[in-house]
Amino acid sequence: MKKFTAPENWHSHLFNDAPFGHLQALFNLQRFATWPSFDWLNSQLSHSNSAGKKIVFTPNALLENETRYYEEIIAQTGQVPTREDNWHDFFGAMIWCLFPKTKSLLNQLHTEEIKLHGLKQRSRKRNALTLFDECGLVLAIPQLQWRDKLREHKWTEVFYEHRNLWHNSLIPFVFGHANYEMLTNPFIGLTGKLLCIVVEEPFYDLPLTKQYAYLDNKLVQLIQEQNVLDDNTKMSPLPLLGIPQWHSDSQNEAFYANQDYFRPKRRNSNDSSQRAEKTL
Repeated sequence: MKKFTAPENWHSHLFNDAPFGHLQALFNLQRFATWPSFDWLNSQLSHSNSAGKKIVFTPNALLENETRYYEEIIAQTGQVPTREDNWHDFFGAMIWCLFPKTKSLLNQLHTEEIKLHGLKQRSRKRNALTLFDECGLVLAIPQLQWRDKLREHKWTEVFYEHRNLWHNSLIPFVFGHANYEMLTNPFIGLTGKLLCIVVEEPFYDLPLTKQYAYLDNKLVQLIQEQNVLDDNTKMSPLPLLGIPQWHSDSQNEAFYANQDYFRPKRRNSNDSSQRAEKTL
């Protein structure tokens, strides 16, 4: 598999690429000749965390002597340690701007888990929180059948046969900032962790900013009331370059037949037993 390396410098042309379309539409990132400043980043967000501390993106160098854990700093001070000229942390800041309520909740849940288990032992819940935070993708769908098809790895059907529905009825929203970072230099194998949210018809007519606000509220509800991030079982893998328009090469039927990337659903023994029973 290709070794991933993000570009070292700011490349505004990246935001011409389809996966970054939302960022370009909302923040006009192509206009910058170099990395956006901290003043600009902080002007994009007015939100306080669960402790009432205003979220502020702070140069990592200013926190060099900090002994507290990353999530503890954010929870106790509102400061988000942010490395300068760094794709991973830049996209992390963008996700804070787009999903502030969910990011604040994830931070709160991390700190609660740390109090329960300490820093040395990562709980199943913290693993799930981290996985979604880094690699999550939210898909707005009109009916649950689309979630079920993706969980069953019906890749050709959903990605290829229904490609006209993508970005219309099936709208992807990147949550994991590591996804964005890796999409700066995409490679076959790049996979996100999917949560689907069923939306009503009026959602599709909302401006993009209000779509994000709706999904932000909905994610908080799903995490708090349906425990979707208590462990990894509610998330499913999604080959990100399978999303129509998200891959520069031809996304023809042969592309989706690559089972090294678009892997068939692995059946466990219980699945086999149930199929055997149905044939009796």
